[in-house]
Parts: sequence; C-alpha cells; structure tokens
Amino acid sequence: MEFKDYYKILGIEPDAELKDIKSAYRKLARKYHPDMNPGPESEEKFKEVVEAWEALKDPGRRAEYDELRRAGGSRQRYEPPPGWRSATGGFAESNGEFSDFFNSIFGNQFRQATGERRARGRPGQDVEMELPVFLEETLETFSKPVSYQLRGDEAGGQGRPHQKSLKVTIPAGVGDGERIRVRGQGVPGTGGAPPGDLYLNIRLVPHPLFDVEGHNLLVTVPVAPWEAALGSKITVPTLTGKISLTVPAGSQSGQKLRVPGKGLHGKVGRGDLYAVLKVVMPEDRSEEVTHLWQRLAEQAAFDPRAQWN
Repeated sequence: MEFKDYYKILGIEPDAELKDIKSAYRKLARKYHPDMNPGPESEEKFKEVVEAWEALKDPGRRAEYDELRRAGGSRQRYEPPPGWRSATGGFAESNGEFSDFFNSIFGNQFRQATGERRARGRPGQDVEMELPVFLEETLETFSKPVSYQLRGDEAGGQGRPHQKSLKVTIPAGVGDGERIRVRGQGVPGTGGAPPGDLYLNIRLVPHPLFDVEGHNLLVTVPVAPWEAALGSKITVPTLTGKISLTVPAGSQSGQKLRVPGKGLHGKVGRGDLYAVLKVVMPEDRSEEVTHLWQRLAEQAAFDPRAQWN
C-alpha cells in the first residue's frame, strides 16, 4: 500500500508542535472543503487533511506513526513490520473515510462487505456519514444538500452503485459530534421490510479566526502597545459582522474581554464571544521611534520581572 506522509500533507515539519499542526489543519480544511472548493480533487485533498489531523493530533497515535516512520516506513511502498500490532488498535468506528494505510496502523473496525444475498424480509441497514457544517450555519435552522452512495449489493440488490441525494434540515445550535437521524433514508429493506435510517455525524469546520469552547467563541485580537496602555476603541469580527469594542486602559496581553451573546447557540440561549488581546510591536525601527521607546523606558522605571527578586 502507499505510505501516507501526514507531515507533508499538512505542510509541516516532523517536530512541529500541536498548535502548529492544528493551525495547518484548520487552514487546509477550510481551503479544500467541498463547500468552498467543489470538485473530486478537493474532496480527496480534504479527506487526506482530515486523516492526517486524526493521526497526529493524539500523542499516542503520533508516537506510533513516528516510530514506523523512523523505521523506514516512509518509502513509497509500505507494509507494516512483521509482528506489528498497534497499541491503539480499533481507534474509532470506521465510516469508510480513512485509507488502508491509516487502518493498518491504528486498527480497523470497518465492516467488510460479505457479498452474501440478504434474506427475504430483512430490514435495511442504517447508513452513517459525516456532515461538515460551518460555524456561521449553526446560527439558524437551515437546509443542507446531502449526497451519499450505496454499494451495489445495498441498492436494492441490483448489483449497481446507487447515488442518493436529498436535503436535510439542520437545527440551529447544532454542535460538533452531534448525531442527526433521518428516518427511512438508509439501505432499502428486502421482501417488504422497512429501510434503514441515515445518521449524520456533525463535524464543525475549523474557522480561520474563531476557536470554539463549548458554546463560546474565542478570537485573538492584535492591539498596539499604546492601545493597551491608554485604552482605545477597536473593531473586532463576529460571526454576524464587525462590532466596536472598548479596550480598557492598562490592558494586558492575554486578557479576555467578554462580548455577551455573540457566541454559538446553546440549549438555553447563546454563548459569548471572548476577545483575547495580543499586544504586538510595531515594525517601525527608525531612529525617531527608537528614541521614543528609550525615553519611555527611562521615565516609566518599570521592571516586569520585579517579582523574581
């Protein structure tokens, strides 16, 4: 089978920290998401990016992958070493989205097709699939087109693949990992038995600006040193547009400013938006600017490490 270089797929180095892995994943998942860039090539790229993230985000799985990689597994054609057995075997219920390479390392609970004829009067099986949803979409109830394919032996026993397409209503406030049931849209039953159901596992697509904590959102807001020191009014983004935010005088880098009701919908109302301040230095290194910093240093007489004494 083909070796998957997950670091190369995400465009990162093998010694990258988790935050850098997450950042690369968020950027590429947004870039190749089928809703943003339709086409079979983008869909395959999106699947590769998701698989790489699943392999590297967990320290245990990443350690196993790195061990195989160091053992020479990075050659183009790959076979697991003799006697190899994953410590995390059976990683997750398979939905058919991961490659043979991934399953050979981390275990595979995919159900293999047996090709046997289904008994008469047998109810149809359920179908599960992931449904990517953007944060903006969760703010109100909406309809989303869904397409999936049943294998030839599932599509009423006709021996030909069968493509199904329908529109599904997604309720406002849907969260990552939630499961939506669509009755009667699974595998057809035989002998007059009812069909199975379709289960949609919600996956929130990473946003380039916002992190999600429960029903709250966090956005990193760059501020100039004088804006933090003197206080200022700045413009910050939300999921529904930009708002004006007051930065109090004497604010610190890392300080969180709460904006009520600008987060995601929950069971009992809407979460909040937290603007996390990040003081950034200007790039101007002119003699005049340097002189002003020197004057400030002399007059402020401030030691940020005084507590170490």
